[in-house]
Order: sequence, then C-alpha cells, then structure tokens
Amino acid sequence: MTDESWAGWYRDRNGSDSVVLTTDGQQLRIRIRGVDFEGESLDDLAPVSGTPPESGMFALADGALTDCVLEWDLPLPVLVEGELRQATLGCLLSLRRADPDLYLTLHLDGAAYESARAESDFAAALAAIQRILPDGIRLQTCIACAFSDYFPAPGRALSGGLACFRGAKDAYREAEGEDAVLDLWDRRTGFVQEVWSCQEFEVRPSRGEGTGHRGAFPTEPVEPGEPGESGESMSPLESVQPLEPIDSA
Repeated sequence: MTDESWAGWYRDRNGSDSVVLTTDGQQLRIRIRGVDFEGESLDDLAPVSGTPPESGMFALADGALTDCVLEWDLPLPVLVEGELRQATLGCLLSLRRADPDLYLTLHLDGAAYESARAESDFAAALAAIQRILPDGIRLQTCIACAFSDYFPAPGRALSGGLACFRGAKDAYREAEGEDAVLDLWDRRTGFVQEVWSCQEFEVRPSRGEGTGHRGAFPTEPVEPGEPGESGESMSPLESVQPLEPIDSA
C-alpha cells in the first residue's frame, strides 16, 4: 500500500499546531511538536518508542493522546451514477478521556453532506452520510466494500479494526451472519481504515449473502427522528466541544 498524507490542525490547552496525518491504510502516524505518535486507531495514538514527550507537553490516557482536538481534510472516492469521482471529507475529532466525538462533512460538487451529530466512530459517521446522499451516489471506501467486516462482538474502535477479506472473496460472498464470519476470521487479509480504498473495491450487497456479520452498508435515507436526521442534530460547534482554556492563576 502507498502512504497517504492529510494536512490538518492539532489543538490542546497548550495551543494549536499544523500537522500531517499519514496512513498506509492500516497504521496511523502523526508528528506533533516534534514528537511522533502512531497507532491503529485515532483514539490509540501513542508516542513512538524512544521519543517520550516532555512532562506536561501532551495529555495522555493509558499512554495515548487525549484531551485534544484534531481537524483535517482527506480526498474520498465516490461513485456518482457509476462514475468514479473525488470528494473531500472534512474531519473534526475531539479526543476525550471518556468518549471521543467525531463529526464528518462530505463536500461534493458544491454541496455538503454532514454526519449531522457527534458520532462515536467512523463507521457510524460514514453510514450517516451515506444515508443522506442523493440516489446514485455511493462512497467507495473500505467501509462500503463487499469484502470488509468487523469482528462479531459488541463495540469497535474509533477507526481501524475493519477486517478485509479480499484474499477470500468467494468464501466471504457466501457469508451471512455472525457464525459465518467467525469461521472465516483467520482468513482475513488484514485490518484497514474505514476511509481507505483499493483497486479491488466492490459495492457491498444491499441484503442477504455477502453482507457478513455487520450487514449491508446503508443505502436508504433515514426517516425523521432516526439517528443522523439533520432536524434533531447539533452543529459541529455544539457537538464537538472546544477544550476549556487554561487557568491563568
């Protein structure tokens, strides 16, 4: 896999800094104030061995970055009436000790499609966006691929942890339900980020066989009152709260 790099900003109580977030589709890497962090999920970015940060430079919980805000844009492939196009995905992430808040906005042809509220992970936020996209527009990333699935158990990471079965395509196409995915688990090619994409992408079936444990990626718009419906959502400034200023005393 060829690395992708996304420019953005990091903010915490010590100030704000421009950063570049890099991924190979599996591992995430970022350098902040001269310190390198890496991890498989955005809520598990820990200092690289051998480069411990100075005391008080960052807030860490269980060794990973916390109490900070990350904001960045990345190019996102979409299918528009079967034609491959490039959109831009704006990402706003508040990493908190309790629960991270994620807010996504997809920009395409002058229109903006928002996840509409703070979500707990990329899978939920991207699903919310897919539900409000016009007919004929589909995300073309790993979360919407016919060969990806999560481990059949409650809970998942903020990002990553999505298994790719491109090395067992025929077997996965026949998989339906938790037991079928468990039987195939050791045949996974590896884990990928939800926003990654490769040349072996295929659109996920809308139902039945080949939808594995997590089922079909959403294709229908939400009804009023359902999660992701913009009428009841908070704005990004309401849902992804800024950090409190440092006391001057």
